[in-house]
Amino acid sequence: MLIYKIFRAREWEGFEAAGSTPGAPVDLADGFIHFSTAAQAGETAAKHFAAVDGLVLVAVEASRLGPDLRWEPSRGGALFPHLYRALDATDVAWTAALPLGPDGAHVFPGAMA
Repeated sequence: MLIYKIFRAREWEGFEAAGSTPGAPVDLADGFIHFSTAAQAGETAAKHFAAVDGLVLVAVEASRLGPDLRWEPSRGGALFPHLYRALDATDVAWTAALPLGPDGAHVFPGAMA
């Protein structure tokens, strides 16, 4: 199962340069890296990245993250994947640009289906 992390351009550039990341500022504040499932990613983008252009969607195979990945309740009790370690470049299955569409919503790649 793939899970997804949305990065702002500057965060993604830092991750690429370093080869790993402890996450975005919200991740550092919460003590884990926030991920979403394919079904949750659109709501995550709308809630936390509304009108933000230049985003990068990172897909990660959940089974590769081992016991450091925990499924925890959030938003009305839905379980979200949280990673309790740095994300390494070798964890990444694929990446895609997450542009804004004409309606202002982010356009997700078909590979998420």
